[in-house]
Amino acid sequence: MSNWVDASVKKVTWWNETLFSLTLNADVEPFKAGQFTKLSVMDNDKRIVRAYSYVNSPENNDLEFYLINVANGLLSPRLAKLQPGDTVLIERRATGFFTLDEIPQSEQLWMLSTGTAIGPFLSMLQQSEIWQKYQYINLVHGVRYNNDLSYQELINELLKQYPDQLNYIPVVSREKPLQGLSGRITNAIANKTLFEHVKLSPTANNAQFMICGNPQMVKDTTELLIGQNFKRNRRREPGQITVEQYW
Repeated sequence: MSNWVDASVKKVTWWNETLFSLTLNADVEPFKAGQFTKLSVMDNDKRIVRAYSYVNSPENNDLEFYLINVANGLLSPRLAKLQPGDTVLIERRATGFFTLDEIPQSEQLWMLSTGTAIGPFLSMLQQSEIWQKYQYINLVHGVRYNNDLSYQELINELLKQYPDQLNYIPVVSREKPLQGLSGRITNAIANKTLFEHVKLSPTANNAQFMICGNPQMVKDTTELLIGQNFKRNRRREPGQITVEQYW
């Protein structure tokens, strides 16, 4: 059986002029929150493929993906033109190890993301497991502008449901933030304002960091945390830093 199947477009949500979400229905294999699959279109006899993380809970049959329409991209401009009822190819089997079962239990969980890389964290936050495993969960989302802060309805629902566990910290770099912090995630870690904002003091004994974003952000944030006495999390040698590069 081919690993590629047709997915029917159920809904297209535009958050601003470049950010959008696709909701698809397709016969895919079960996946874990945090995993990614691939979307594809055919250009004559050439297949154009990109990997995208699931945003929806694994229990939800509406398969959701959070995308940015890259002006000169090969695939995203094509996906941006899709309408309900259209079809796109999806890889049936998901993959990836950026999942909660790879993260040690701890008091604090820090989810550090930029742009559309918040997607896998939103999938995880819709799982009951995470709320039993960590006492304090900090969802940090670095963006350029306030209107890049998508999924506010879902995030606000989670805040209402878990008011004593969940902290949501937007970090806005190119204009004054309407909520959260100004600047970049790396600066907020370096000067400790990120931790002061939620009145928590992460240490190697009480915190886990998951980092998902562009490669430079992942590299810089990892180096900063290593400089603060945290170490990479590996199966053979558990640590506090788990990363996923988002392109």
